[in-house]
Amino acid sequence: MKWIFLACLVVVVRVNAQELLSGEKALGSQSYDDFEKPEACYSCHVDIYMQWRQAMMSQSYTHHWDEIEYFDLAVPHAEKVPDLKGPVDGCNGCHAPLAYLAGDVTPPRPSEGSRANEGVSCDLCHTISAIKSDDRYPYNFSYVSTPGRIKYGTKEGLESPHHVTQKLDIYGQAEFCANCHNEKNPFGVWVKSTQIEWLEGPYSKEGVPCHQCHMPKAWGQNAKMAQEDMVAQHLFHGAHDPGKVGGSIEIRMHPTEREVEYDGTVELKLQLFNGKAGHKIPTGSVEDRILWLHVTAVDQEGNEYHLPVDPKGFDGEEYTIASDELAYRDMGLPKGIANFKGVARDGVPVGDRIFRMPYLDPDGFMTIMQWNTARLGVDYRIGPRETKIETCTWELPDDIPPGKVTFKAVLNYQKLVKPVADFLGVPADESEIMVVNTAETWIEVYE
Repeated sequence: MKWIFLACLVVVVRVNAQELLSGEKALGSQSYDDFEKPEACYSCHVDIYMQWRQAMMSQSYTHHWDEIEYFDLAVPHAEKVPDLKGPVDGCNGCHAPLAYLAGDVTPPRPSEGSRANEGVSCDLCHTISAIKSDDRYPYNFSYVSTPGRIKYGTKEGLESPHHVTQKLDIYGQAEFCANCHNEKNPFGVWVKSTQIEWLEGPYSKEGVPCHQCHMPKAWGQNAKMAQEDMVAQHLFHGAHDPGKVGGSIEIRMHPTEREVEYDGTVELKLQLFNGKAGHKIPTGSVEDRILWLHVTAVDQEGNEYHLPVDPKGFDGEEYTIASDELAYRDMGLPKGIANFKGVARDGVPVGDRIFRMPYLDPDGFMTIMQWNTARLGVDYRIGPRETKIETCTWELPDDIPPGKVTFKAVLNYQKLVKPVADFLGVPADESEIMVVNTAETWIEVYE
């Protein structure tokens, strides 16, 4: 992309021809002391600091699942497979960027209270002066960090008593987010591709970047001494936020016949529309997420029935219909469990439709470990402004009473597949069910 090279050229002048280091080359190129602590920013940017503090940006290293995945799976895996040392250290380029830039890898655990705990801090983001990538997309912490008195952002002409402010166009572009929300693993597989999904979808063509949804603007002050203006709210709400997840997919459902004879067959059609997200759902850590459609019927006497989804017959569909199969057997190596058979793949009712893209290890088994993903399976996620249609065909039970039958469809979401969460001892909130949306319809059964 031409803008990448132009941005780098401009920055070379600004940093006096200092070599611009990004990605793995930036390991150990800075020190912790080069970066201001977030609390220094808090003294003037109260609201922005408090928003950041409760967002995942501040918890990118301390969040319980990230800690467990890194220290219980990634680090021991790299100890047993030394070729993984570089990629596993690279996790910190986005999750503990100050530690990575300071060469403090593997960082101390969060309980030790090191500056790795600052996560994606204010000074880390606002001292990024360029993006350097060897691909057409920014990825794998391809940012150039130049800590100092200059703090970059989207506005011109701002003055601060504490630092110099300077506008850089990349701060208003989706490519800025791509530094960490696109990731390519050691097998050359795009294991995170949120910005790529956005780029290939309708929102990029309409000039709607990530910030518009994840950092919405409101009238206010960005600092105590600042004049009022439109201010980007540093909310960064996404996959961990029930308010963001809820309603992201709309559901409607109808029967093909409203009145059905007692020995007849019901066909339901369900439409699922991604009208809210500029990327596919789920996105990001797709290997962790599970989004599934659960359909039930309740008859006149209160009896409840589960309706499995109708198969469509496409390649790889077996991964998108819930089963009781085992998966994630490669966790056995870092966990030191010989002949590990895995855990339940889905942990949701058998027959439900799952909207996912399976990650497959070198042996072809589904994996939760993105660094061990050799290839991707079928992509059956819901793209931006895409509508998927599912059907359920249900032969009425012999003993169903005449009268009204009510159908309910629930689209559920978990940040982490529950059998994996239970196996690894991840706190329950990571696998709690978030309801994305619901729909209801009904038929009348007659004799």
